[in-house]
Amino acid sequence: MVWSSRKKAVFLQPFKYLAMKRAVLLTLLGVAVLASCGEYNAVTKYADQEYKYEYAKSAYVNGRYTRAYELFNDLIIPMKGSGYGEECLYLMAMSAYLSGDYETASTAFKKYYQSYPRGLYVEEANYYSGLALYEAVPDPRLDQATTLQAISELSSFLEHYPYTRLKEQTQEMIQRLQDHLIEKEYLSCKLYYDLGSYIGNSSRTGGSNYEACIIAAENALRDYPYASSERREQFMILILRSRYYLAVQSVEEKRLERFRQTIDEYYGFANEFPESKFLKEAQGYLTRSQKVLKGQPLEED
Repeated sequence: MVWSSRKKAVFLQPFKYLAMKRAVLLTLLGVAVLASCGEYNAVTKYADQEYKYEYAKSAYVNGRYTRAYELFNDLIIPMKGSGYGEECLYLMAMSAYLSGDYETASTAFKKYYQSYPRGLYVEEANYYSGLALYEAVPDPRLDQATTLQAISELSSFLEHYPYTRLKEQTQEMIQRLQDHLIEKEYLSCKLYYDLGSYIGNSSRTGGSNYEACIIAAENALRDYPYASSERREQFMILILRSRYYLAVQSVEEKRLERFRQTIDEYYGFANEFPESKFLKEAQGYLTRSQKVLKGQPLEED
């Protein structure tokens, strides 16, 4: 996951979970940690559900999260309706989260807050449902369905708990996720631009790669108005470059109009970014386009 270096920093927040964990520790003072595979296999088949549950909590407290998850998962149905059902579901979700199975964890946390809307850990479950998806966000070049789900879950958390102590860091995560989506759009635009006049993918793009770059970048600027100034600058220079090279490769009847569009694009870019590091490059597109409109031969790049 792209932000895996943040590992568990948020988990250390003083939620009710920590109070629960202290209570579990006290409960387990007299419980022996059964560590061997043979003992674990015996417990999974043990008829006494309460004993199995205590063993699951022992595994959880001692960091055997995968083993704890499996046991809690087996106990969900037997414990449902009992005094242990709520805690069992929450600990199962937390076990999945701490073992790194983030998508499973998010699903389990969501099941918890839907099953226990007034439960003891409902705020935590709402938060961790989004946090787990945040941890699972893939590389920006891949499908971003998980990113969209994470934004939805974290936004929902803030709607339900507008005064939560985790408001600021949740907002920061949402911003990072939105930046992640923008990064994906930028990489797509850059790919079209880099392909340039390559026609091997023309059937997929429906036309010139430069046209595809322009359309994709303009859509990104419209769809993500909260993009940073730096990112807007990157999109806009891609559009300017693409307009220029699209004009260069155009057939005669479209050529002059496309050079005019390049000039218009330059002024829009220069007005918004008068001190851009790309300004000299942009001025080159302007100068060459103006020469073409004056009937002068186009210099080779």
